[in-house]
Amino acid sequence: MTQMTEYLREYARNGHVTIANIFSRDQMDVAIADIMAWADETLAGMDDETRQWYVDDNVKTASVLRKLDDPVFHRPAFRKLASNPKLVEAVEAIIGPCLRVAFSQIFFKPPGGGGPKPVHQDNFYFGCNNKDGMVTAWLALDEATVENGCLYFADGTNNGPVLRHEAPAGEPFNLLIPDEEARAFEMTPAPVPKGGVSFHHGNTLHQSSSNTSAHWRRAAAFHYINKETMFTSPALEYDDARMVAIEQLTLGWAK
Repeated sequence: MTQMTEYLREYARNGHVTIANIFSRDQMDVAIADIMAWADETLAGMDDETRQWYVDDNVKTASVLRKLDDPVFHRPAFRKLASNPKLVEAVEAIIGPCLRVAFSQIFFKPPGGGGPKPVHQDNFYFGCNNKDGMVTAWLALDEATVENGCLYFADGTNNGPVLRHEAPAGEPFNLLIPDEEARAFEMTPAPVPKGGVSFHHGNTLHQSSSNTSAHWRRAAAFHYINKETMFTSPALEYDDARMVAIEQLTLGWAK
């Protein structure tokens, strides 16, 4: 039995699996330098309305972004990561060939201030026509630990339904499963070493905790879909023009 077969069995059973050492520490340091420069550029030109979507209110000493959207579309360094052969091989083993990055994100959790993300399911956000046709590849740019805000998963919920989500008042972007329903599920931490990737199914319930450590926790999420899958009933607006085909990257765009 191959190692990939073991990974696929774990993914089918739990709805998530972590594969370490897909990327090197040096590759992650290059990616971090790129996103920190991008974050500075973005903050400098951000208006007040946009800030409420992207700036982390948990950080009181300085303006720090919560996230940035579409790095695979905007940043050559992340197009190169998304088309990395080791990563693409793992994604294809999970959802099949003819891949596209339908959406991508950068998440920032600064030392001692990065806030939590409540329990949710990616398939609620994206409204995929095929629940098994999307996988999120969550790349640990820094080591992700319990102390600095790693992901937590509800094992086996990939085999259940997409649940009702709602947005807290004033936070239309923060769709979540209501606390009274989320409490029914046991959430277990899933630390990821720097350069490792955590793959999770679109139906798998997950959340992240606050960063209570003295270390950054930065991560990238690449949401891959296969050729049969589309966002047919998304909960938020996504721009199809920013969808990136992996074949396009491997033909030269990622250089």
